[in-house]
Amino acid sequence: MAKKPQIAADTRPWRDPSAKPFVRISNVTKKFGDVYAVADVSLDIYKGELFCLLGGSGSGKSTLLRMLAGFEEPTSGKIEIDGQDMTGVAPYNRPVNMMFQSYALFPHMNVEQNIAYGLKRDHLPKAEIADRVAELLSLVKLQDYGKRRPDQLSGGQRQRVALARSLAKRPKLLLLDEPLGALDKKLREETQFELVKIQETLGVTFIVVTHDQEEAMSLATRIGVMNYGEIAMIGEPTDIYEFPNSKFVAGFIGSVNMVEGVVTEDEADHVRIRSAELGCDIFVGHGVDCAPNQILWWAIRPEKIALSRERPEGDANVTKGLVEDIGYLGDMSVYQILLDSGKRLRVTQTNTVRGNPDAITWDEPVFCTWHNDAGSVLTV
Repeated sequence: MAKKPQIAADTRPWRDPSAKPFVRISNVTKKFGDVYAVADVSLDIYKGELFCLLGGSGSGKSTLLRMLAGFEEPTSGKIEIDGQDMTGVAPYNRPVNMMFQSYALFPHMNVEQNIAYGLKRDHLPKAEIADRVAELLSLVKLQDYGKRRPDQLSGGQRQRVALARSLAKRPKLLLLDEPLGALDKKLREETQFELVKIQETLGVTFIVVTHDQEEAMSLATRIGVMNYGEIAMIGEPTDIYEFPNSKFVAGFIGSVNMVEGVVTEDEADHVRIRSAELGCDIFVGHGVDCAPNQILWWAIRPEKIALSRERPEGDANVTKGLVEDIGYLGDMSVYQILLDSGKRLRVTQTNTVRGNPDAITWDEPVFCTWHNDAGSVLTV
């Protein structure tokens, strides 16, 4: 008799109701005059997480990070780190370090001296400082750069020196404010994976602030999407992308097609939505908390729509349009489809065939179709 394969235990503590948070933010509000920078935010972050606070300018993410670091005091609410109430605790007495967007390296010091700075201030023995600096240089792959000054390094190398320096004192919590913002796209993508490896190697809890959706999706165990000082949604990257809880989250993360519709059938196992914008019915293959004749929104990602020259079978989830524009991005092509209603749909297709002579091209009439669970029904 064959042995049943063993299922690995779920190591995600946020899915365990009995797990104790490492960082607990409880009803935290920060006002500057009459302006709410952070409004009644509650958030639990667990030990060993790489948590991303994601939002646009003015969303409150950096203010929340500064309150964790102790550079700002909450107007109301409480922050706990590793079970300790941080109210009135000075930044230098918190088990926290912060890596700034500018990196803030000392230009007159070489790499080794920059990394060792905080350790010297704490009067650690010279041998211990040397060992820890060597360990960190190896971790960030800069073993041969210890004697160079910051102006002799590339942007990516300076970023890694700043990371090593912020880790030198072995903080329990590392706060990173737009850590990859100064890097070009290719270097940023490479560094994202390096950052994840370093975090996993050390097991230090990271909280990263970023406005870059791709960066958050690549780095994070979980993401907190912020808007106007509030947390709009918290979830794993797949949840945030595939199952947004509002029009704002759906529109903020990645590219999305959003259409308005009216509920014409509301059953326990399916919903039918009539959309004038799409010029067809949307059949959703599961129940939704809505009512007949309710106006709501349906969001679908461009890669979830298929294009064909022939009309597929069925009386729902198919609409007709004209290829108005095509953007060739190498790995995929982005199609802009003009529907009869005047609505435009964005559709992406992976370029799996090299120089495909049968590919759909400009000014062709096409049918757009999707599966009955491809989109998200949104009521807010």
